[in-house]
Amino acid sequence: MTQPKKLHVKTYGCQMNVYDSERMAEAMGAQGYVQTDRPEEADLILLNTCHIREKAAEKVYSELGRLKVLKAEKPGLRIGVAGCVAQAEGAEIMARQPAVDLVVGPQAYHRLPDLVRRAEAGEAALDTDMPDEDKFEHLPQLRTPAAKPAAFLTVQEGCDKFCAFCVVPYTRGAEVSRPAARLLSEARALVGRGVREITLLGQNVNAYHGDAPDGGTWSLADLIWALDRIEGLERIRFTTSHPNDFSDDLIAAHATCAKLMPYLHLPVQSGSDRILKAMNRKHTAAAYVALIDRLRAARPDLLLSGDFIVGFPGETEADFEDTLRLVERVGYGQAYSFRYSARPGTPAAEKPGVPDEVAADRLQRLQALLGAQQRAAQEAMVGRETSVLFEKAGRLPGQLVGKSDYLQAVHVTAPDSLKGTVARVRVTEAKANSLAAELV
Repeated sequence: MTQPKKLHVKTYGCQMNVYDSERMAEAMGAQGYVQTDRPEEADLILLNTCHIREKAAEKVYSELGRLKVLKAEKPGLRIGVAGCVAQAEGAEIMARQPAVDLVVGPQAYHRLPDLVRRAEAGEAALDTDMPDEDKFEHLPQLRTPAAKPAAFLTVQEGCDKFCAFCVVPYTRGAEVSRPAARLLSEARALVGRGVREITLLGQNVNAYHGDAPDGGTWSLADLIWALDRIEGLERIRFTTSHPNDFSDDLIAAHATCAKLMPYLHLPVQSGSDRILKAMNRKHTAAAYVALIDRLRAARPDLLLSGDFIVGFPGETEADFEDTLRLVERVGYGQAYSFRYSARPGTPAAEKPGVPDEVAADRLQRLQALLGAQQRAAQEAMVGRETSVLFEKAGRLPGQLVGKSDYLQAVHVTAPDSLKGTVARVRVTEAKANSLAAELV
C-alpha cells in the first residue's frame, strides 16, 4: 500500500497567516497530503512568512539554510515559501536559496497544488500574482475535523490606507471583502465541526463591505448579526480594526450583541498628531480617544488592546510624551509595542530614524506603563465572574485552559468533559499573563 505524502507547514506572523496555512493544508489534503509536525518526515515543507517586522526575510533565509541540509539528506523533499516575504522577494528567494522549489504569494495560494506539480516536474514554480479571481472560490470546502473549539475566518484582505511604515498594501494588495453567503457557509461548517468561537480576520476587518446574500452590501456589523443567528456559535471576535472604519452600527453591536466579546484590538501607533500625520494614519489622537469613549459608553467592560511604534522618523521627546499621555488616558488591558523598523519600499524607509539608544529607552518606558496597565487589568478580575471557552488540557493534572470573554488565558480545575464548551468561572488569582479561576 502506497504511503500518503506528508506536509509540514511552519507559520510566521499574524492570525491571518494561521488561517492561510490551514487553507493551504486543506488544498494539499485534497491532493492526498497529510500533515506532520515533524519536518524530517515531510515530502513538502511550506514556510508561510510574514514581512511586517525588521529582519523578517533574514529569519526566513536562516530557516531555509537549515532546511537545505535536510533536503540534501532527502532529495525528494520539496520546499516552498509562501506569504508576504514570498510576495515581496519573489524570484530573489529562489536565486538566493536554490533549495527552494516553489514560491507563492498570499493572493495566489489557491494555485498551490499546480505549483507543487510543476516543482515535481522540475519546472519553475513561482506565482506572486494578485489575480482578480477570488482565491477562496477555488479552494476546497472545509473538510478536516476541527482540532480546537476556536477558529479564524478571513473575511477581508488587503489595505488601502498606505500607512507610511507598512508593507501590507504592497504584499496583500487592495482591500477586498468576501461575499457574506460564502462566509456564513464556512461559519456553519466550522460550528458543525465543534467550533464555538470564531474570530473574523482582516487587515482592516472593520472596512468589510461584502456582497449581501440578497443583493446589496453588508457591513461588518451586518455580518456579525448574521453570525449571531447561527445556533451553536457562542462567541464572535474580530481583528484588526482601523479607527477610521469604525461605523455607528459596529459600535451599536458592541452594546447589543451578546455573542460579540468585550475585547477590541484597535491600533493607534502614536499619541502625537504630528507623528500620526507623518505616518499617514489620517486620524488624530483626539479622534481616537473620542472613539474609545463612544465604545466604552456602548460596552463599559470593554478591554482594549493596541499597537504602538516608538522611534518613528522625526519623533521628538515631546511626541513620545504625547503617546504616554494617550496611554494613560485610554488605559489598555493588553498592548503590543515595537521600535520602528524600516520596511524597504515604504515611504518612511527613506527618512532617517531616531537613534537606537533613544528608541530603546522610549520603548522601555512605554512598555513599563503598558505593563502596569495590563497587571492592573488582570488584578481587577480577581473575584469577578467571567465565561471561559475551555480549549485544551492544562499543565497540571485535572486542569483545563481556555480564554475569558476578554481573551485572557484562564486555567481551572475542571473535568475533561468541559473541553470545547463555555462555562462560568470565578477568578481567584491574577498572574502577569494568565488568571486562575474556579468553576461557578
